[in-house]
Order: sequence, then C-alpha cells, then structure tokens
Amino acid sequence: MNTISCIAIDDEPMALLVIESFCARKKGISLSTYSEPNIGMEKIKAEKPDLVFLDIEMNGVNGLDIAEELPEECCLIFTTAHAQYALEGFNLDAVDFLHKPFAYERFEIAIDKAIRRINNRKASSSKILVVKQQYNNVNIYMKDILYVKALGNYCEIYRNKESCIISRTNLKTLRELLPEDSFLRIHRSYIVAKDKIEKFSKTQLKLKGCKELLPIGESYSYQFENFLKESLS
Repeated sequence: MNTISCIAIDDEPMALLVIESFCARKKGISLSTYSEPNIGMEKIKAEKPDLVFLDIEMNGVNGLDIAEELPEECCLIFTTAHAQYALEGFNLDAVDFLHKPFAYERFEIAIDKAIRRINNRKASSSKILVVKQQYNNVNIYMKDILYVKALGNYCEIYRNKESCIISRTNLKTLRELLPEDSFLRIHRSYIVAKDKIEKFSKTQLKLKGCKELLPIGESYSYQFENFLKESLS
C-alpha cells in the first residue's frame, strides 16, 4: 500500500498525540499535526494531503468552516467531542465522524474507509473500483461489473463470468464511486452497467450475460426513461 499523506488540526495537544499514536500503529501513514487552525489550513492548501483529521470547536474557529474550504481531493474525518455536529459533518461529505474519546479500533474503521475512498480516486483513471471484502481490499475492473445489489449495509457486486463479491460497502457509497456516465440506479436496491442492458420493459430489465430479471423501481423510472432518450438521441 502506498503511504497516505495526512494532516491533523486540533487545538488540544493530547488529541493530536492520540491521532499521531494511532497513525503510527496503523502504519503506511505520513502525518503532520497543527494546533493552530489557520496555519494547518495553509499547509493543507499548499500540500493537498490525501486525508485531513479535523476538530470542530477550536480557539474560536469552527472546523465546519474550514471543511468547506478543503481542496476537493482531500478526504475528511472529523474528530470532536461534540456529537451534535455529526449530521453537519456528513453533509460536508466527511468519510467518518470520530466522537472523542475514541478507541484505536474505531479509528481503524474510519481510516480504512478513508483509504478505500483515496484508492478509488487514485484508481479512477485506470477504471478500477476498490472495495472491502471481509478483511481485504479487492480491486474490481469497472468494465467487468454487471450490476450491484444492496444487501443491508453490504452490497453484492456481480461481474462477468464470475461469482459475486460481497462488499462491506453500502449502495449509497458505491453509487458515489461508480461513474455516472457508465452506471445507472434503477431501484433502491440496484445499480446496473448501462452498456450491459439488453432488454427492458417499464418494470424490469435484463442484462447481457445475466439470467436474472432486475426490477425498475417506480421512483427511478423517470431516470431510466431519460437514459433511454439520451441513448437514442
């Protein structure tokens, strides 16, 4: 695994020491820490790290305001004692929200989620999707994906001529990782590859190389009709 570059901003020195200790334990992470939010933000803009750990209430500075100015390519994990900010944090597309004090096990869950998102961004040019299967990261060529099916907080990813991969990633997250020009959500539980659609009706469709008929949800029929119009135009 390539080294992940990180910057942590927190006005509490002990909080920074915890993050530093946990990053060292995880390995493969290059970390710089800053107790002054403005200085930390300057470093983020200059260095554009892969990942930012960010407290929220710091010396009169609101971390939510800093988050809105982060470079687009930076992943974000909030670390704060104020749980009431969780919803706002996720609205800012944070990978995770660590409520202080947090244990290493909870930190590792957050950092693994961030690493998968970072790897997917870096792999986008080669059209590879990186997902979590059990305790391993698995690389999947997007051109091989037939469809994705929600399975609670997991997903089944069906590929050409292969059995499905069950990933510890939910459908919402996968939808954000799959390119819109190649994949279409047709149901609250299904995402399909556009170029694999073979036959369809108003309520279901069939994919090339797939025996199963997939449902088209009523609330997604409009999106499907728009896709058909664009394909025929």
